[in-house]
Amino acid sequence: MLTTTGTAQDTQAGATATTGSLWTRRAAMATAVLALTTACGTAEGRTPGGTPRRPSVDARSTAFDAATRHDTAFNRRFRHRTADVDGVRMHYVTGGTGKPLVLLHGWPQSWYAWRGIMPALAERHTVYALDLPGLGDSEGAPPSYDKATLARFVHGLLAGRLGLRDIDLVGHDLGAGVGFQYAAQYPGEVRAYAHLDYPLPGPALSAAKYRTLSWHLGFHGQDDFPEAIVADDVREYLALFYAYVAYGGKSFGGPGAKSPFTDRQEDEFARTYRRPQVLTGGFELYRTLERDERDNTAAAPIATPTMLMTAEGQLPFARSTVEPRMSRITRAVEVPKAGHWLTEENPKFVTAELLAFLAERRAK
Repeated sequence: MLTTTGTAQDTQAGATATTGSLWTRRAAMATAVLALTTACGTAEGRTPGGTPRRPSVDARSTAFDAATRHDTAFNRRFRHRTADVDGVRMHYVTGGTGKPLVLLHGWPQSWYAWRGIMPALAERHTVYALDLPGLGDSEGAPPSYDKATLARFVHGLLAGRLGLRDIDLVGHDLGAGVGFQYAAQYPGEVRAYAHLDYPLPGPALSAAKYRTLSWHLGFHGQDDFPEAIVADDVREYLALFYAYVAYGGKSFGGPGAKSPFTDRQEDEFARTYRRPQVLTGGFELYRTLERDERDNTAAAPIATPTMLMTAEGQLPFARSTVEPRMSRITRAVEVPKAGHWLTEENPKFVTAELLAFLAERRAK
């Protein structure tokens, strides 16, 4: 496995221009892939150590601190750091005062998903916003992207390298899959856990059923096809996807919505996912759902005090999937006027709920 110790190379990135006809051709290809997904099903994804996937994008990227380099207020409080964990150089951002609070992002995001609410959280906690192994500005690939394996890498960073064995933990989307596995594998080290907008594959939700919830869940789990279709137009694809699962978006049965992200936010997420290994790593999160189902089913229910937070209208379904594996859900809320992007669509509500939940748990 790769071991690196330097900082990310600062080279110039450029957004890839796309024409309407090119995107139309790719959309047609995506339609064909979706039909293939429905007809053929999806096998569990290959590990990144297998046959290399077709790299079809320019691998250049700007520096890891591109989005924050000139943010004076941010840099007074937060610092970018890296640490080697079993051959993967993990990138994280930390700052603040108080008990450690660890934030795990989902797809297609990075640590930067938490940027908007980190200052408020850092008033009461020492915040650690991580790039998951193989994603964001973390470098090197883990042996698998199943969430139990990723949780062990996160533990290697937090407990092994940073000495953190009494943490509050928050996970969003597929990062919440990692968060659940962290709490399951290291129950004595997580004081409180917040599980944000992620139905949990396991005894109440099979991976096969999970993939039917939205077209993208089946598409992203296919071998090679997502990279072939997305790689040359990463930013365009992400921008369309952000709108699709936003409040009022078609994923939620709405008429359609605009992306809740600014151009700067979309630029930052696209910057990392343009790297071929990161793009593939993101899709591997979906290719390993069968393994996640088995691991979550085998795990004992966690007794960690847990808050469940979902998009508006999604709480009953999400709760039905997590309750078999979370025995102490002490707080459960829907975020008003928010689709999947909770922290971007209603940051004040999310911040207030997180701080109230964490303060309550620390007081006991």
